[in-house]
Amino acid sequence: MTFFDVLIIVLIVVGIVLAGLYYLNRKNMRRVIQAQDFIDQNRTTMQIFIIDKKQEKPTATNLPKGVYEQMPKSARLRKANLIRAKIGPQIMTLMCDKPVYDVLPVKKSVKVDLAGIYIVSITGMNLADKKNKTFSEKISAKMSSMVSGKEDANTKQKK
Repeated sequence: MTFFDVLIIVLIVVGIVLAGLYYLNRKNMRRVIQAQDFIDQNRTTMQIFIIDKKQEKPTATNLPKGVYEQMPKSARLRKANLIRAKIGPQIMTLMCDKPVYDVLPVKKSVKVDLAGIYIVSITGMNLADKKNKTFSEKISAKMSSMVSGKEDANTKQKK
């Protein structure tokens, strides 16, 4: 076998792999669109009191039985953002995405958009101020406020 024969075989294998990935990506995008349509149709705004929030693997004990049985096996093996909240007189375990999980305050009452047991978004809160900032974000914010403060002082002195 020559170099060109090996190169042709490698290119064919790479082409087959890329075609397979393209097919799987299209299939997953359809699922995402269906899920987003379901969320948009079933979204309701509710006032909830957040008791606790954890990142842990979903189990039959911390989720409703029907929800746990319908979850794909891959979702059962991964950690999820779970929130224990009081909705009216009932205490439930809810799920949400990482950006929403980061800004949810514990032991506070919050108005959220719910779709089933999924927290879609938080309404009526300034989310940028509530997000836990990293050390570098805090330093950069402080430096920018100091620089803008000096510029304001310099413009006041000139006038």
